[in-house]
Amino acid sequence: MAIKTRIIFVRHAEAEGNLNRVFHGWTDSSITERGHLQAQRVAQRLKDVDIDVIYSSSLKRTLQTAQYIADVKNLPIIRTDKLKEINGGDWENREWEELPKLWPEEYDSWENRPHEHKMPGGESMVEFQKRLIDEVKYIIDNNKGKNICIVTHGTAIRSMMCYFKNCDLTEMINIQWYDNTSVTILDYEDGKFNIVLEGDTSHLEKELCTVQNQEWWQEYNKKYEERIKKESM
Repeated sequence: MAIKTRIIFVRHAEAEGNLNRVFHGWTDSSITERGHLQAQRVAQRLKDVDIDVIYSSSLKRTLQTAQYIADVKNLPIIRTDKLKEINGGDWENREWEELPKLWPEEYDSWENRPHEHKMPGGESMVEFQKRLIDEVKYIIDNNKGKNICIVTHGTAIRSMMCYFKNCDLTEMINIQWYDNTSVTILDYEDGKFNIVLEGDTSHLEKELCTVQNQEWWQEYNKKYEERIKKESM
């Protein structure tokens, strides 16, 4: 008989890099004032949801978010470096607007061909996705039949969702970004992932969201919708 394991992914709350539009992969920044409010909201949302164990990336912004959930669930946080965001190498702590000027080729691959992307002095998207998926599989193997909460990062969830949707990494361009403290739920059973909920932020009012209120998101979303429409024709 197949055993079903549930994974609840939570993206960390708004952090300093999100607010100030600075690239923070392994840069260990804290969550903002609004981030604390977001983390409180997602913790309350999950208060009555069955969770047996909590894992978190070892970076401060994920641990701070996970702590709110741990407090309402009365559970410890299991930290792991393998759930950290992509190692941005030379991009770390650089303002986003600087990146296309200093690394035009790498920025172009980040925006348009993420499957080919390699951070200068950091990880490639291929290496990054493998690190994450290997860790998630390890966590599942050690928690079969349980409800697992995993607090991690935006690019991390995006790259993993490409895998969970059974897509080749070349299709990552068509996976949307999820907002801070978004909740994504998957069931793992008989070697397959089934998506139950994807990038949901119903616990936040629009003014409490982060990326939905940023100019880059409006531009990105317009391009995303145009690309999806073109590909479906």
